[in-house]
Amino acid sequence: MGQKASVPKQGTQIQVIGAGLPRTGTSSFSEALEILLNGPVYHCGTQISIGPPTEIKSWMPILQSWLKQENSTSRTKMLTLLRHRLAGYVAITDSPGSELVPELMELYPDAKVICTVRDPILWETSMLHVQSLTGVWFARAVLLPLDGMRHFIPYGYLLAALWERLYGGVAGQHGRETYVSHVAWLKKVVPEDRLVFFDVRDGWGPLCKALGVEAPVDVPFPRVNDSEAIERSVNYHFKRGLTRWACIFAVLGVGAAAFRMWK
Repeated sequence: MGQKASVPKQGTQIQVIGAGLPRTGTSSFSEALEILLNGPVYHCGTQISIGPPTEIKSWMPILQSWLKQENSTSRTKMLTLLRHRLAGYVAITDSPGSELVPELMELYPDAKVICTVRDPILWETSMLHVQSLTGVWFARAVLLPLDGMRHFIPYGYLLAALWERLYGGVAGQHGRETYVSHVAWLKKVVPEDRLVFFDVRDGWGPLCKALGVEAPVDVPFPRVNDSEAIERSVNYHFKRGLTRWACIFAVLGVGAAAFRMWK
């Protein structure tokens, strides 16, 4: 998850489809793409969590339509909504974009497909940590007063349904088997000459080669700590929610006191 939400740039189109799962360096990858492609990158986790409320709201009908895509009307609707959501960006990274690779290839046939990779065991540990942060039982109540984030739990259910359909397993419990399944799925749905695997620890070289561009001079490869960014985002929204609830109860308390005095 990155540091701030990106703003679309008119006339820009998707050039890179980030096929790597969350917790594989997608934030660092996104910042690197912004530098190399000179345009805004749609990092799904960042846009949904700290972007305007329209971001998370717009993804819900996309995922709902994907889950019903055996219906041709639903598939057409999904592709239309997806194209609209990504207008003005040079790349998309993170989930659910990484699960919509076939659809994104259909929309952007000239885009490169690059999957960020990580050791599956380390990935599993990291994913379990994220799930523990975002899956607390009281999250729905705390987030309810917030315009965009009140949709986070329903959105999460839709995303979990998408993951279950692609990878199997139990909702909200994805370990190394999911990682392995994702890589195998990519090799099945993406032509071999179009799929690139990239480890962000390798820096500019392999990525620039995949994109056919020169490495930036005297510009270090971005290193974003996703775990810290996620924890900051979770704490930020929980504090906002609790503050909003405190204001609501304060207003109700004043109203109740005034009503008693009036009686």
